[in-house]
Amino acid sequence: MSDAHGHIELERRVDSIKVGVRHRSDAERDLAPLMRSIERLGLLQPVTITPDGMLVCGHRRLAAVKQLGWPTLRVWVRTGVSDHLTQLLAEQDENTMHRPLSPLDAARLYRELKELLAEDAARRQRATRFGAEDGEEGAGGPDSGPPQLGAGKAARQAAQAITNSASHTRLEQICTIESIAADEATPTSVRKVAEEELERIREGGAVDPSYQRVRAAIAAAEQAPDNDESTEDLEELAARALVQAKADRARRIRENRLKREAAAEAARRSVHSFTLMWDDLAGWVNRYDPIKVGRELTDEQWDSFQQTLTESVAFAEAAREARENQPSDALVDA
Repeated sequence: MSDAHGHIELERRVDSIKVGVRHRSDAERDLAPLMRSIERLGLLQPVTITPDGMLVCGHRRLAAVKQLGWPTLRVWVRTGVSDHLTQLLAEQDENTMHRPLSPLDAARLYRELKELLAEDAARRQRATRFGAEDGEEGAGGPDSGPPQLGAGKAARQAAQAITNSASHTRLEQICTIESIAADEATPTSVRKVAEEELERIREGGAVDPSYQRVRAAIAAAEQAPDNDESTEDLEELAARALVQAKADRARRIRENRLKREAAAEAARRSVHSFTLMWDDLAGWVNRYDPIKVGRELTDEQWDSFQQTLTESVAFAEAAREARENQPSDALVDA
């Protein structure tokens, strides 16, 4: 079963597609480059619509073909997905068109889309086990698969859809801060810190420092005797906890770097191995026809050869510099 139910419709009348209310008001600006691309290459990815003709994804592509005067276009008709998820997918599509969402808006959309994707995956899994639900159509053929959000679990899918990256750390951090700020079971002083950090993010502040400050405030509140919620005491404890957290992080980074350097050093081969390799390569240029190699290598193979050649030249220059700058008695001893 495909990741989403639907089918390709090769000729859908452009004027039959309903756009509806979109998240972005400026999605139809600066369409000239897209129009030139469509004229030159065609519509490489079809727009996505619901069975009743409501646009899901591809607002700018639809606007471009309208301005080009196309009467029909190829569309992906998507079925078997909740109306709410369809709306969020449309909003995600608009997010990539011109101007990104603010971090807080992106986090809210991410949280809701992640939940709905998980629900939709569970529904499709049930359909796989017990048969398709009523009213769902089969997926298209192998050459007309549905648009993909990306591999991975719901969190990675949602992050990919919203930010074009599978990394969801920052979005999860914002969601955590918002949850703490809204949790009435959390000490008031900690909630206040979380609210202040959300405001800092809203004004353009970096997410990770705010997240670390909230974590430090939580740690400080847990250390405070008798659940003391004095803001001044909490801020002092949080400041100390944050300093300690930064020190721990710096220590971990340093230890990991040393481990990587040690592993890299251990993986290095001996000079004796180096001489054996070059002895084996001696005269290799006489064993190959450069004209035949130049004509028959694929682009990928040629790029790989050029990369190895570039790295070899850089290695030789570094070795030559070390050889020329070493003490004269070292050469004698060698």
